[in-house]
Amino acid sequence: MSKSQALPSLLVNCSIRFGTSGVRGLVRELNDRICYAFTLAFLQHLEQLGELHPGDEVAIGGDLRESTGRILLAVGLAISDRGYHPRACGRLPSPALALYGLEHRAATVMVTGSHIPDDRNGIKFTRARGEILKADERSIIGQQVTLPDCFDAAGQLQPGYVPDELPESDAAARGYVRRWLEGFAPSLLRGCRLGLYEHSAVGRDLLNEILTGLGAEVVRFGRSDAFIPVDTEAIRPEDVELARRWANEQRFDTILSTDGDSDRPLISDERGRWLRGDVAGILCARFLGADVVVTPVSCNTAVEACDWFSDVRRTRIGSPYVIEAMDQAVAEGARTVVGYEANGGFLIATDIERTEVKLRALPTRDPVVVQLSLLALARDREVALSELLGEVPERFTASDRLQQFPTERSAARLQNLIQGGRAAIEESWGPHFGSVRSTDVTDGLRVTFASGEILHLRPSGNAPEFRCYAEAATDARAREMTSIALSVLETWRG
Repeated sequence: MSKSQALPSLLVNCSIRFGTSGVRGLVRELNDRICYAFTLAFLQHLEQLGELHPGDEVAIGGDLRESTGRILLAVGLAISDRGYHPRACGRLPSPALALYGLEHRAATVMVTGSHIPDDRNGIKFTRARGEILKADERSIIGQQVTLPDCFDAAGQLQPGYVPDELPESDAAARGYVRRWLEGFAPSLLRGCRLGLYEHSAVGRDLLNEILTGLGAEVVRFGRSDAFIPVDTEAIRPEDVELARRWANEQRFDTILSTDGDSDRPLISDERGRWLRGDVAGILCARFLGADVVVTPVSCNTAVEACDWFSDVRRTRIGSPYVIEAMDQAVAEGARTVVGYEANGGFLIATDIERTEVKLRALPTRDPVVVQLSLLALARDREVALSELLGEVPERFTASDRLQQFPTERSAARLQNLIQGGRAAIEESWGPHFGSVRSTDVTDGLRVTFASGEILHLRPSGNAPEFRCYAEAATDARAREMTSIALSVLETWRG
């Protein structure tokens, strides 16, 4: 018999939580009942806001993980059971689905775990106006839901209740490609030779279509049918080596890629060296003519040092916080407002109207605007990408993480360090980095040392990972700092 229950009651003794990019958890815990319940709670939240009416369309899509198809069936069933029309948009980039929702004033549900390993997955919700924010998350998790009697003891749909796969529409994918082909000059990439590292990125085919449509010669490689957890903030050593080898053998202007759900970019210079996402974000913001730039506290301080923007605003880590600050800047009358994260995902809060580019606002993480903007900027300057980087003040960042580190443990250890103040921080980190100049607890613990070096520690919001960010005067030192920090943090596991 079906009964009404609070959504949190379904999450007892499991890892499923809202993170910085939606609901995430282990696939074995993210069963059909929970996926159905979260979708139902999202729909009820929109009803309470007056944003959904009987028969409305809700667009759904997903990445290329093995578990995504099953979860999409549960999501679609919840939407149809509630009296709405699920529009199946297929496997496509998260920003492509969000763009479709914005253009058609439709809510969307994206099944993706982004860059995290294949044994995990997630669900990302957007309202017709864009990504859900923290207030939306609180309302969703606080919903009472009534579930049908169609799930077995393991929480999976019983055979007689599993719906047929919905016929797919390519309208969202077509609209995404059209955005870039119409937003930039058709000859933008003529004469460019680009490498496309495809791996298991859901946007690999669409990205190729965009690049070739703008005139580039594209060499595709590294395609995988098995999911590869490419994290643009913590690039795997094998991906660093592959890019260098490909660049040396093939002589590309750049190598491009994205993460699993294709909302974060990878872009290399002509030598195959991957650019840091926050440095690429600075250059992209410059090309787009931004006056207000919003970025999390973990990002490179070169954005202030370059003096290219009238206003730089810092936030907690996560796109909801970036979006809230961008919305505030727009409300205050700012002309061109953009945001970016350390992972390279770039958000546009206002329409862009310039000679070189015309784009509608897309306030969700996107990789293509970064890749095209940097190539356009290099072409305008008549320089290679490595030379373009020379225009950014020399502050170098690095990041890495310890995986399978329980969030509760990392948060508790970090809180103890914060409560201990400067003395406790210098006891742990002073032997490696010197005395403390200042601290920032906007998100985790960010320490600026007397040397000017910065160390930032925080638990991940998406997975049981302990993340470390470092900033220094040289690339080698920033990487050394992360290596030292991870060695210290490893001792915190016990």
